[in-house]
Formats: sequence, C-alpha cells, structure tokens
Amino acid sequence: MKTFVKGKATSFDIAYRAGVSQSTVSRALRHSPLVSEATRQKIQEIAKELNYTVDKNASSLRSQSSTTLALLLFEDPTSDDSLINPFFLSMLGSITRECGVLGYDLLVSFQELNADWHSVFKDSNKADGLILLGYGDYLDYESKLTELVEHGTPFVRWGAETESIETTSIGCDNHHGGRQITNHLLRLGRKHFGFVGTINESAPEFMARYRGHVAALEKVGIKADPAMQADAVNMAEDGYEATLKLLDKNKKLDALVVASDLLATGAINAIHERGLKVPEDIAIVGFDDIPMARYTSPALTTCRQNTTEAGKLLVDKLVEMIHGKPVSNTFMKTQLVVRESCGSNSG
Repeated sequence: MKTFVKGKATSFDIAYRAGVSQSTVSRALRHSPLVSEATRQKIQEIAKELNYTVDKNASSLRSQSSTTLALLLFEDPTSDDSLINPFFLSMLGSITRECGVLGYDLLVSFQELNADWHSVFKDSNKADGLILLGYGDYLDYESKLTELVEHGTPFVRWGAETESIETTSIGCDNHHGGRQITNHLLRLGRKHFGFVGTINESAPEFMARYRGHVAALEKVGIKADPAMQADAVNMAEDGYEATLKLLDKNKKLDALVVASDLLATGAINAIHERGLKVPEDIAIVGFDDIPMARYTSPALTTCRQNTTEAGKLLVDKLVEMIHGKPVSNTFMKTQLVVRESCGSNSG
C-alpha cells in the first residue's frame, strides 16, 4: 500500500518509509560510502517515488559543504592561445563523469599562477576541494602548493611526486615510461640516441622520463651522451629547434626519445626538413598519446597514459580526503603504443 505525502516530500518522509534515520537518508543521497549499496538503492527508489529533490543550498548551509569540486587548469606554454596542454583535455570527460557518480558538481576554471587559490575557492565555499591540472614550470607554482598545504585546503594534483612538500599526486610512472621507450628502440637495433625535453627541477616529469631512458641504455652497456640531450618546453616549436641542434651534433643519430607528443610533432618536421626519413633514418617515440599522435606523418609511436583512470582517481582521492580518509600517491604504468614512426627491426 502506498503512503501519500501531502506537500513537498522531505528527507524525514523518506527516512520514515525506509525505516532509517534522516542522517542515513542524507548520506545515501550524497553517495556516502558509509551507507550500504542495498540501503542506498532503497532510499533512492523511495526518493524517486516521492519526487524528492535535494535542496543543495539548504544542504550546503547545514554542512558548510558546497558539494562542488573545482578543477583548476593552469597555464602551459602552447602554440595557440589556449595555454592548455591538450593532454589534460582528455581527462575532462572522466573527471566530469566521476563527479556525477559521486554526487558532486564540477566547477572548471582557468587560473593564472598569481591567483589566490584558497581564498577564491575553499574560503568562499565555492568548492570543497581542488583538482590541479597543468605542467608549466613547477618551480613557479611550488610556493602556491605550500600555501594550500599550510591552509589545510583539500587538493589533489596530476604530476610527479613532490619532495619538498607533502601533497597527494596522481600521475604515471615516468621513469618506467622512459625505460619502456628506450628498450623498444634498442630491440629495433637502434644505437645512436638523442633525447628532446627539459630535464631540470622545473620539469620533474620530463626529468624522470630522461632518467628512465638513461637507465635503459646503461643496462645494455651504452653510456648516454649528455650532449645528445636538448632542452625543450612542451611546444612543437621547441621540439623542432631542439631536434635541429641534435642533428647538427651527431650525423649518426638513428633514434630520438622525445618527452612529449607535442615536442615529437616538431621533431618529425625538423627531421623531414633535413631531408631525412622517419623511421628509415631516425626512429622517433613520443609520450602521452594525445589524439594528434595517430595523425602525424608517419603516425607516432608513443607512451600512453591512462587518462580515463587518471580522471577517476583524481576525483575519488579528493572526495576521500574531503571525508577525512587517508589518501596516498598513485603512479600508473604506461602502455607503449607502436605505430609507424619506429619501423621494424633493422638488425
């Protein structure tokens, strides 16, 4: 027999029907992990039957929670006016979906490095926590991360593990990726290597990829030549210029490990401009597997980072942190995606 509710249904009406407390109803409708799946489904079915909707403004006032997460995209050097690394755009879909699954709204904002992050978002109750995406120069925003930590603002970031600050980072195992790329080129019989990408404290991801590259060479008795590493920030133009420098230094160069796909697109153009062929003369491998990697000429062999899993982890870790649960860093293994820019075994 159905129970009819006069006027607008409340969470207390749902609690009465479900035989649970009002606080359990509130938790279930927020997808709290403290409520069992069976109870949550029962409560949601009753809420749907009663046409109940959560008053987010009232809920936020009671709990001082906005039920909103803020995704801050930080400026990266790019060839166009977007200042957003296309690699991060591929994470947006999974971040948005996971927010929906957990009952959170997502506020996406483009932030300059001089912005006062915690006062704008956490203190003003615009968001319960922050997801930080963007590379740029790590040393430029290290002080901002320190401010967030000291202020107690819940946040997670995509990137390498930070040694100077205790933050929660989600990223890929860049050292593993560098080894994976180099081992593949070694199996193809390549012997004279170059590396394109900045390798200092400002670019910890690139530096880890380079160290993995060097470790793979050393394991087979090849000493990496420091002169065959060329600094380049994450722009195609920089990859182009850096590759030209390496070509001038070593005419025997037959393998190029490049720290990102954007840099690799410039590197391919530089090789072609010198009248050389990819992969016949020089095999090349990038990193990230951004969409354009499959449309370069030839299509780019690269290291794929799982952006779908990355987006889900960023949201899940942040929500756990907001709820006071302990969280830890997670670094995922890369997957080598073989395309035409490496060719076949020459030995």
